[in-house]
Amino acid sequence: MSYPIRSSLGQYGDHPKEIPPCAQGDLFEVWEDRQDELNEFSSEDIKLQGSRDGISLRSSTPSGGPHILFFIPSFLRRRRNSRAEPRSFTNKTSYCSWYYITMASFSIITILLALRLFLTVSGAPATFPVSSNKTVTPTTSASSAYWLSTIQRQGTVAFGDASYQIFRNVKTFGAVGDGVTDDTAAITAAISAGNRCGKGCDSTTVTPALVYFPPGTYAISTPIKQQYFTQLVGDAVNPPTIKGLPSFAGMALLDADPYDPAYNWFTNQNNFYRQIRNFVIDLTAMPFSAGAGIHWQVAQATSLQNIVFNMRTDGGTANAQQGIFMDNGSGGFMADLTFNGGKYGAFLGSQQFTSRNLTFNNCQTAIYLNWAWLWTFQNININNCGVGLDMTAGGASARAAGSATLMDSTIKNTPIGISTVYDPTEAGTNGTLVIDNVDFSSNVPVAVHDGTTKATVLAGNTKIASWAQGKIYSDANTGKASQASQAAITKPATLLDSTGKVFGRSKPQYENLPASSFLSVKSNGAKGDGTTDDTAAIQAILNKATADQIVYFDHGAYVVTDTIKVPKDIKITGEIWPMIMAKGFNDQANPKAVFQVGQVGDTGSVEISDMVFQTMGPAAGAILIEWNVKETSQGSAGMWDVHTRIGGSAGTQLQSNTCSKNPTVQAAANTNCIGAFMLLHVTEKASIYLENNWFWVADHELDLADHNQVNIYNGRGVLVSSEEGPAWMYGTASEHSVLYNYQLTNASNIFMGAIQTETPYFQSNPDAKTPFTVNAAYADPSFSGATSVNKAWGLRILNSEDIFIAGAGLYSFFDNYSQDCLATQSCQSNMLSIEGSGSIHINGLSTIGVENMVTVDGKSAALDKDNRNTFCATIAMFQQTGTAAWFLCATLPHFFFQRSSLRSVHNLPGVSLGFRVTGVFLFFRSGDGELRTYVV
Repeated sequence: MSYPIRSSLGQYGDHPKEIPPCAQGDLFEVWEDRQDELNEFSSEDIKLQGSRDGISLRSSTPSGGPHILFFIPSFLRRRRNSRAEPRSFTNKTSYCSWYYITMASFSIITILLALRLFLTVSGAPATFPVSSNKTVTPTTSASSAYWLSTIQRQGTVAFGDASYQIFRNVKTFGAVGDGVTDDTAAITAAISAGNRCGKGCDSTTVTPALVYFPPGTYAISTPIKQQYFTQLVGDAVNPPTIKGLPSFAGMALLDADPYDPAYNWFTNQNNFYRQIRNFVIDLTAMPFSAGAGIHWQVAQATSLQNIVFNMRTDGGTANAQQGIFMDNGSGGFMADLTFNGGKYGAFLGSQQFTSRNLTFNNCQTAIYLNWAWLWTFQNININNCGVGLDMTAGGASARAAGSATLMDSTIKNTPIGISTVYDPTEAGTNGTLVIDNVDFSSNVPVAVHDGTTKATVLAGNTKIASWAQGKIYSDANTGKASQASQAAITKPATLLDSTGKVFGRSKPQYENLPASSFLSVKSNGAKGDGTTDDTAAIQAILNKATADQIVYFDHGAYVVTDTIKVPKDIKITGEIWPMIMAKGFNDQANPKAVFQVGQVGDTGSVEISDMVFQTMGPAAGAILIEWNVKETSQGSAGMWDVHTRIGGSAGTQLQSNTCSKNPTVQAAANTNCIGAFMLLHVTEKASIYLENNWFWVADHELDLADHNQVNIYNGRGVLVSSEEGPAWMYGTASEHSVLYNYQLTNASNIFMGAIQTETPYFQSNPDAKTPFTVNAAYADPSFSGATSVNKAWGLRILNSEDIFIAGAGLYSFFDNYSQDCLATQSCQSNMLSIEGSGSIHINGLSTIGVENMVTVDGKSAALDKDNRNTFCATIAMFQQTGTAAWFLCATLPHFFFQRSSLRSVHNLPGVSLGFRVTGVFLFFRSGDGELRTYVV
């Protein structure tokens, strides 16, 4: 039974909507075991009568009188063992307990309603103190107190040459660092020593190098070429300077993917595992007519952090200097960068990327987006530039910048904030842009500028809460092209910092701690040799560590055969991605955590950085990381540069010599090539901060010479079940799991930006129905129907609310390794599913190879063919504003509650009562027989 619902606020329209069961005749059908105790409910007269044990619903007010409906999603949240039905009360104690708790809360709400006092949450929690997100002025001192320069070096390569040197100090190789001596040869020697992976290698994991630069100024005359699996790390206390000499010749001072002469050293979209951090890049001694600071053509598991780019400000239009030159790639993440001067602060082009906390001063153009499928910019500060963000590459006839989201940013003293070539009259989405909380108020006359007509699209000198160009979808409408202001979305305070921006925290580098604060796992009994079972040794070390120590994993491969229980209030970091290798764990019917971070209900601080988790052989029951701990302050529980890698590398026993693709044969999954049960599970009571994390199931070989594509069958990617959050996910990717890559279940207060997924290349041979059994305890999706339907979900949002996504690239490039399906965008039927959820806000959604971009409760809500863009299909904004929650249906002063799936409700600010009321409605039957709703 359903009634048309109309709202005084016009949020519902005139079309019929399903109303909650508390306004229908089948109200009590969900309590089948207590039907004999329930009196009748008359939806015709809008009366509630109830049971006698605790709920005691009584006769309602007369027909037409008000009934109050509360949406309280954080108070009566469902648990994993009761996903499909409302909370069950099986005895009088349970009834009465919830009765008195709810009645007490209800009485308070009743008073507030009478006074019409709806209070918004005031202020945001204090931010976590961060010591590593500031750019420190470099000195010329050669001395350093940075622990990384003095800690004992015991890292070894488990599956290669045991004598191979991992850590290198450039001064050991002859670099002087006096700003005069040409240090090019010495630095190159430090990077390349040891038969490493350079030109012609493409990739390997067995020759890692951590190259350290002490304080000083290192003058160079040709590019420093960064080889594969290399971290270039400057001193974090006194960052060194890399200075181009006046005679410098080459593309960039630091080059992550050299051209030699016309081809790159590495396949750009496979250029993984590298970092550059803690430097000043100085181009000021070079001619203004040429030069770039860093050529950054990279893919996943890469980062730039804590770098200042100094360029010349003279030369006018002849100035050609660029801080970052990025011509290609598939990344990625960068943060805490400052660009001074130059033609372009950052010249950018990549499939998808996340950039956070960037500052641009006195650049002709701060950011030139040469091309991108999607890019998320958060906390960008642009000062005294000519143009803030330029998206005009290719012009109106060949647009190259597919989608950008600029959020929580400030542009000052800049004539043009953003320049685009968008045309709202075109059929396609032709370059989408979302502006979310951006301040143009300080001498920025034009916020958005048309690069073709030179017209002002959006006036500046004001703060823009929300504005978008592109297709806008809201509550299952058909999508409309827009180039206009949008209704501002209020984000939960728990996700925001004290300034109202989405909270962010840079990777801790512990620069203020001495080497004596680090507890080496190898010094305490662990071997990390890829053979020894290190389970007991690692557990003993973690139990031993105190809150003021950092557990340090020297590079190696640490085999574990049972759950490692990581206590709360601990810090863990690794030496250039040491590996935790799960061996065994092969019972998918009884999944088991490998790295269990905290116990259920724990509140504390946990920091993990620069680690890799993987399996050794099949581990069908392994949950690689189970995250249980909840933060004590914003960002105190998190992971930075922590990755999972299933197969495709040395030591995994899941390589191309065992698990190579075979698309010509229709076959079941090879049980010898099964990966893990799940990569990451954030549990019900937990919160988490994630930054630059790659949850990868290998699609190709990294170490064996053939680099062939492989079939690895991993069950699930990232599951977030956090009921209250908060969770922040900056620059994360999850690829090639069988059932889904991301799933949010009963989750709330989640920020994701940007995320990236790929469907397994082998699907549909076999499809998603094999080899993993649907496990209801983890709310697994089930698959049936046509072959193209039975493929991994990129993102599934189930019974969740207050989800904010700033950029999502969800891709399906293959069907059984064939790309013929790309011509018709039919590699996969569905990619993003929203089920029983509300307050879902997605900005900058891009998909490839998918017919239905979004489905809501099983029905198509947005089609690829309606949203064609430069390469992807792109939606500027998709919003599902309803709430899936527990409802409290009341006739004062008695109550009744049950789960419902009402969507399209109008959300209101919350009340500070210990739980959150996200909307309050009065509903009653009018004379024409329609059920009307009014917001109190």
